[in-house]
Amino acid sequence: MIEYVFMNGEYIESDKAVIPVRTHAFLYGTSVFEGIRAYYNSEQEQMYAFRVKDHYKRLFASAKVMWMNSPYSIEELEQITKDLLRKNNYKTDAYIRPTLYKSAIKVGPTLTDNEDSFLIFTTPFGNYFDSDRGLKLCVSNWRRTSDNAIPPRAKVSGAYANSALIKTDAHEMGFDDAVVLSESGQVTEGSAMNIFFVFDGKLTTTAITDDILIGVTRNTVIELAKELCIPVAERPIDRTEIYNADECFCCGTGAQIVPVESIDNRTIGNKKIGKITKQIQDLYYDVVRGKVDKFKDWCTPIYD
Repeated sequence: MIEYVFMNGEYIESDKAVIPVRTHAFLYGTSVFEGIRAYYNSEQEQMYAFRVKDHYKRLFASAKVMWMNSPYSIEELEQITKDLLRKNNYKTDAYIRPTLYKSAIKVGPTLTDNEDSFLIFTTPFGNYFDSDRGLKLCVSNWRRTSDNAIPPRAKVSGAYANSALIKTDAHEMGFDDAVVLSESGQVTEGSAMNIFFVFDGKLTTTAITDDILIGVTRNTVIELAKELCIPVAERPIDRTEIYNADECFCCGTGAQIVPVESIDNRTIGNKKIGKITKQIQDLYYDVVRGKVDKFKDWCTPIYD
């Protein structure tokens, strides 16, 4: 099956989508991107792209940090995304990766006097983690980059070298992923996903000023918790607090909602998915497939 990408204003076959080896973004990691999911509802024979507008709003926020300007408006990007998914005609869940990148052919890291280009590719995509099995996490020896170094609130491709080191070292030590601390020693997030804890019935997560990516899925979880009448706290979290959490789960576009079984070999709860985590996970999977009318505005139908 031929797959298409959107690049340089055209829909082209994926094997023809190439960039020169001296492209600035390749040499210096100077691109910003989003990860968006689209879910196929077989009962309705419909695909829903989830919170597309919110992802593109965040892309524009990242672009501003990196001295970038998108050649397309948010509304145009929504339509391009819809058209591309239609063209690839998936009948399964899919992942969408829009990227805005510095495309000058030059040596030197300067972001100004450096043109911007845009591309999107899509691919079939299932579960990143087994959502029925709890993750085994460690606390990473690597620290999250800070807002005054490479700001985590901007989704910059070069910053993911930090995530790569964190996740690879966790894997090599036998863990699924890691909890990452800030330079001050407080919890931020996972290697590339936000993290929530349950303490005494209250859902608790780090604040948006705690060196995290301000996740679209994170925001979704907070809104779903409100719908379920689960109280939510956003505050600084110390490392030793998390060992005594009643429940823990990670979330993100890739991760979706995945429970945590242990942190640093200390069992969280009873190793089974917690009650609150399960409630949020179940509602989330219904929402993203367009099954909940109240949240249907988050879901962009692809096939007319």
